[in-house]
Amino acid sequence: MQVTETLSDGLKRELKVVIPADELAGRLDTYLEDLKSKVRIKGFRPGKVPAAHLKRLYGRQAMAEIVSNMLNETTTKAVEDRSERPALQPEVDLSDDDAQKVLEGEIDLTYTMTYEVLPEIEIGKFDDIEIERPIVEISDEGVMEQVEQIAESNRPFEAKTGKTPKAEDGDRVTMSYVGKIDGVPFDGGADENGQLVLGSGRFIPGFEEQLVGVKKGEEKVVTVSFPEDYQAEHLAGKEATFDVTVKEIEAPGELKVDDEFAKGLGLESLDKLKEIVRGQIEGQFGQATRQKVKRQLLDKLDERFDFALPEKLVENEFENIWRQVENDMARSGKSFADEDTNEEATKADYRKIAERRVRLGLVLSEIGEKNEIQVTDEELQRAMYEQVRQYPGQEQQVFDYFKKTPAALAGLRAPIYEDKVVDYLLELAKVTDKVVTKEDLLKADEEDEDAAEKA
Repeated sequence: MQVTETLSDGLKRELKVVIPADELAGRLDTYLEDLKSKVRIKGFRPGKVPAAHLKRLYGRQAMAEIVSNMLNETTTKAVEDRSERPALQPEVDLSDDDAQKVLEGEIDLTYTMTYEVLPEIEIGKFDDIEIERPIVEISDEGVMEQVEQIAESNRPFEAKTGKTPKAEDGDRVTMSYVGKIDGVPFDGGADENGQLVLGSGRFIPGFEEQLVGVKKGEEKVVTVSFPEDYQAEHLAGKEATFDVTVKEIEAPGELKVDDEFAKGLGLESLDKLKEIVRGQIEGQFGQATRQKVKRQLLDKLDERFDFALPEKLVENEFENIWRQVENDMARSGKSFADEDTNEEATKADYRKIAERRVRLGLVLSEIGEKNEIQVTDEELQRAMYEQVRQYPGQEQQVFDYFKKTPAALAGLRAPIYEDKVVDYLLELAKVTDKVVTKEDLLKADEEDEDAAEKA
């Protein structure tokens, strides 16, 4: 094999590779010799088929297989011999005409391979990175507030008594209803025994208010408009009517938050319920804090590192992002004008996001490699089980999918690896805690939701 560099421009490389025709012919002879002892051809004893006859029958097919193997072997070896790390699999250029002549054994196998190498990244130290970690101190009052919300959702109700009791705010109405748009029932708009606490804000805006004052057995047509941002796009912004029949009206009963209430939830005491609620709050705030801290760290890494990026990696990342953008816009029915922008400007913004993602991915990968950070089999298995749990009844199919699809398995490994590298960096960085209110922490999360996608 003869390899000649024809281009070295930044991260771009182009090599010309030549494999002599006689080397291919030698491989073909070996292939056919091996085939002779295996093939069964009428009129010939096993192992006695003439080489010329085998070549006439199987030569072209065998050569195609040999050439395919040679392309894989030689592209890999050419890169290894140069001690380079391709960003993606090298692209091979071999014309159809030349390929046909190679298969016939008329010419050398000559092709061009192009690829981009990964940039050299000087990692340096990270003990000068300063991170402010927002934390929320969980008070007993905050825990009790959550407990009372749980209790409210489990409040007992009792049938209203009297001659003709009417529904009031706080009452629970049991009803059947059928929703219609332009007189035609729509999917998901009907229920035979729906329950609604008036004033809870659970139904479409304006629905509950129209039930105040209804009586048991009463039939009523409720007219409302779905919000413009309603999650079901075929209903968003449309006016609908609901044919309602009131089956029962119940008044809220007395609510006691005590040990007996906790036992009704399957717990031994109110203190145990508080303990569980505190843990849930800590988990919720912990995730929000983690997201905020990780965002700060990635921002600082993005500011610190500036190097040439493999164009193909950026283009692939941009195409993935842009495909999602187009899908989201198609689902929402919105245009660029609706967002007060245009396609060109939006593409420029998302290309910057793609560049950031590629840059940070390369930096985190380099840090992890230099510090021998690895994802264990146990961690990968745990992530796989979490995915499997989301598909009850299809567990085996999901397992088989991951086993047969390396890209899917890599997709599970990547976020675990990234988080482990982030944890490693946070151990080196100067992290100081700052006490904030839960409103500030969660509000910050909402404000950063779009920006976090850049990570």
